[in-house]
Amino acid sequence: MRQLKKYYDAANPSPTGGGREGAVIDSHVHFWKYDKKTYEWIDNSMKTLQQDYLPEHLALVSRRNNVDGVVAVQATQSEMETHFLVELAKTHSIIKGAVGWIDLQADNIAERLQYFSQYPIIKGYRHVVQGEPLDFLARPNFRRGIAALKAYNYTYDILIFHNQLQPAIDFVRAFPDQPFVVDHCAKPDIRHKKIDDWKAGIQEIAKFPNVSCKLSGLFTETNWKEWSAADFFPYLDVVFEAFGTDRLMFGSDWPVMLLSGIYVQWKSLLEKYMESFSAEDREKVFGSNAIQFYNL
Repeated sequence: MRQLKKYYDAANPSPTGGGREGAVIDSHVHFWKYDKKTYEWIDNSMKTLQQDYLPEHLALVSRRNNVDGVVAVQATQSEMETHFLVELAKTHSIIKGAVGWIDLQADNIAERLQYFSQYPIIKGYRHVVQGEPLDFLARPNFRRGIAALKAYNYTYDILIFHNQLQPAIDFVRAFPDQPFVVDHCAKPDIRHKKIDDWKAGIQEIAKFPNVSCKLSGLFTETNWKEWSAADFFPYLDVVFEAFGTDRLMFGSDWPVMLLSGIYVQWKSLLEKYMESFSAEDREKVFGSNAIQFYNL
């Protein structure tokens, strides 16, 4: 809890020296200097994302939403992206940690991890598995790379679609000591109100105590800008029941979320969902779980 107080007193100085009840950490944001070639995944259906999104563009939003720190997550797959996040963190104190990209399948993975270990802002790594074949998480080279993370206490973000949950379950079973977090609740098909298969997968993967889950990215799994808060509640029920408040963390997926809504809508929706929870549980989900998981 000392870490929480440190963030709060720094972000919210008061004449008496007190702060708010607990630090708010957004566990999942992206930053980029947009160019079409590097961010080819941002197609013409996402025109609002075809511009720069940098910490200064998030500053006002984070202040208005009482966010004290963020975890910056890779948005393209290159070591240059990892360096970009490291450099941003040097001049923007709101970035408390970074989840970079590294070629986990490379023969020289140990050497590259050693190189990047000079940057303590890097807390873990992610690969965009949602764009890979179903057998990707079982590939020996990739698993060798995952096995190498433990020596540096690095986390790993699992980015998958709901139909990739079974391979992900087999994957996490092989690494009982590796801290994992499932991004965006494994992207359930909220748009078509499909829940059963996804629910079974979430319940299964949540049985592994080293696996956490981010409450992020759900806005863009609906019909963009045509959702209601009630659309999300059945899915939130599933992850809260499966993971409990000790292994869930608030994330916005800003700026991707802007395709379907605005920051305050997602944060207030989660606050509304959790209004009957204890203050301690809310503090875990909105801050302390991310601080603990990413060692912020």
